Amino acid sequence: MFQKILIANRGEIALRVLRACKELGIQTVVVHSTADADAMHVRLADESVCIGPPPSRDSYLNIHQIVAACEITGADAVHPGYGFLSENAKFADILAAHNITFIGPSGDHIRIMGDKIEAKRTAKRLGIPVVPGSDGAVTDQKEARRIAAEIGYPVIIKASAGGGGRGMKVALTEADLEVALQTASTEAGAAFGDDAVYIEKYLEKPRHIEVQVFGDGFGRGVHFGERDCSLQRRHQKVWEEAPSPALNAEERARIGGICAKAIADLGYSGAGTIEFLYENGEFYFIEMNTRLQVEHPVTEAITGIDLVHEQIRVASGGGLSVKQEDIKFNGHAIECRINAEDPRTFTPSPGTITHFHTPGGLGIRVDSGVYSGYKIPPYYDSLIGKLIVHGRNRVECMMRLRRALDEFVVDGIKTTLPLFRDLVGNADIANGDYDIHWLEKSLAKEE
Repeated sequence: MFQKILIANRGEIALRVLRACKELGIQTVVVHSTADADAMHVRLADESVCIGPPPSRDSYLNIHQIVAACEITGADAVHPGYGFLSENAKFADILAAHNITFIGPSGDHIRIMGDKIEAKRTAKRLGIPVVPGSDGAVTDQKEARRIAAEIGYPVIIKASAGGGGRGMKVALTEADLEVALQTASTEAGAAFGDDAVYIEKYLEKPRHIEVQVFGDGFGRGVHFGERDCSLQRRHQKVWEEAPSPALNAEERARIGGICAKAIADLGYSGAGTIEFLYENGEFYFIEMNTRLQVEHPVTEAITGIDLVHEQIRVASGGGLSVKQEDIKFNGHAIECRINAEDPRTFTPSPGTITHFHTPGGLGIRVDSGVYSGYKIPPYYDSLIGKLIVHGRNRVECMMRLRRALDEFVVDGIKTTLPLFRDLVGNADIANGDYDIHWLEKSLAKEE
């Protein structure tokens, strides 16, 4: 087991990883920018190192400074959390060159899954169902028209190196295709430094289903069930739940088994999430995230297994602590991402939190690094906390969530709490009857 882990992140995920390390008896080091000097994870860590000014490029994305912090403090491993350098293959390679363990997959696996075209090819080879579309990057209009005609309109153009909705355009007809292809390619080049794009069949009313997987790096893999992340705005997840209200036990076992086998065959090490669009009983691979997800607590709630503990165990060479038959699913869990944003316009709302009170009681968990008097800096992601609620079934979970949202108090800034209070009372949400477009359409009606 590791002696000292450096946590290369901030906010609630840094605190989440820190707690897991403490429980395992591992010393902790956190890095921070000057803007985060008073952050809770900095206060609670065994050691802290300031690695630069507020801009991420000068601090949390500064590989040289993070490696230097490891060497100064004697950290023998780095947990990257999510975001920042968590899916940076170069970072993983540099750490390995310095005999520091990256708590995550190999640089090679990060590269494969970080390239959307190569990821799709790999998924297909591993037996994972994929969305019909081009086998690689599409380079000209003639080729695009041929592929689109084969798979049928509507089609979607996506950036090979993209994510978060950038470099993504829909063409409903052939007349839309030329502009969509050019626009997506231009956006991809500007956002990711790579203008390669590919074409897929556009599913009109899909759900977003993701499967939590783990590999031990030695040919063994397991799955921890699925999460439904269909409630999204601008391709960003807002509300996640497990299990999905849309799947039955047979579908759950089928897609979980496919993913676990794929991870084993790939020789993958650590946590990963295989994401799908799901429509009319069929799953279509869209991407794999080679890291811990923001929404991992809902999986922990229904399995009772600490996924960060598993990450650390696997990275240290200890293998997985559970076999597939040991993983049981209990009840239902929902996570709401509480952001420092206007609940209607979603404009960021940095500032000082004058009062902060979290809900409690059976089945309630709040992952947050903020506190009364904490000043939210304007430089980073607006997520300030996650409310995770667990119940014996979805009905109990929803009732408990309603109560927890009523108890949650954040004064001094605007947050998305009012949005969730509206959602929990909506009939479609109560019935589990929604797709990836539902939230944006609902918000558009209110404008």
